[in-house]
Amino acid sequence: MADCIFCRIAAGEIPAQVVGRTAEVVAFRDLNPQAPVHVLVIPVRHHAAARDATGPEGERLLGRLVAFATDVAAQLGLDAGGYRLVTNTGKDGGQSVDHLHLHLLGGRALGWPPG
Repeated sequence: MADCIFCRIAAGEIPAQVVGRTAEVVAFRDLNPQAPVHVLVIPVRHHAAARDATGPEGERLLGRLVAFATDVAAQLGLDAGGYRLVTNTGKDGGQSVDHLHLHLLGGRALGWPPG
């Protein structure tokens, strides 16, 4: 999608601090971090939100996103202390970019409830 900032990051058109990449998934540091470690994990192929990853292919994609996020968390040394994975869907859910993404947050104790 030409006007999607995350699609453009995935395509390498916009620079980002990439911490991991596969053919399907890209992980990069958030420009407005909410924790000492704040990484966004996105599919290369555009899906507007988690609700749009449907059927067997969508299930596979969501599984790949979570699996890749856990690999990145381990790579960044977050396993010992723990971390949080979050996906926001829609305006009321706090989604600000209409491209499916996970937030990987860690590096400090995270309170509950969030928000």
